[in-house]
Amino acid sequence: MAETFIHSHALVEAPDNIGSGSRVWAFCHILPGASIGKDCNICDHVFIENDVVVGDRVTVKCGVQLWDGMRIESDVFIGPNATFTNDRFPRSKVYPAAFPQTQLQRGASIGANATILPGLTIGQYAMVAAGAVVTRDVPDYALVVGNPARIVRYLEDETTQDADHVD
Repeated sequence: MAETFIHSHALVEAPDNIGSGSRVWAFCHILPGASIGKDCNICDHVFIENDVVVGDRVTVKCGVQLWDGMRIESDVFIGPNATFTNDRFPRSKVYPAAFPQTQLQRGASIGANATILPGLTIGQYAMVAAGAVVTRDVPDYALVVGNPARIVRYLEDETTQDADHVD
């Protein structure tokens, strides 16, 4: 069983809520109600609120904030500075009775600087391109791009790589 690593400059308020083999890097702040699965990589400058559940083998790159209501299944990738929101009509000092739940299903990938509006579901193995603004649910295996994000194609399966990629 791999040990959990928490950098000395991270603030993890409930280390027992971090799964074995996970790594939490410098300048992260994880509130006590959050749950992080096994073998995750939580990179520098990540903030995770209380009502957040992160599955196993999830990568959260630098500069991401995960707000109350986020549900992230296993094998999800969240790129640098991806932005999630949890309040449809935000006002200072005015809070909804409950925050909508945003779901990232198994194997989904969120590109750098993408924005995901509250209460949406990103389907299994779906990909959100860098900089996309997602305003509605994304189906399983869909690749979405643009503002607002639109489907440009479907990926064949979870192992499909970009067709233009050459090893």
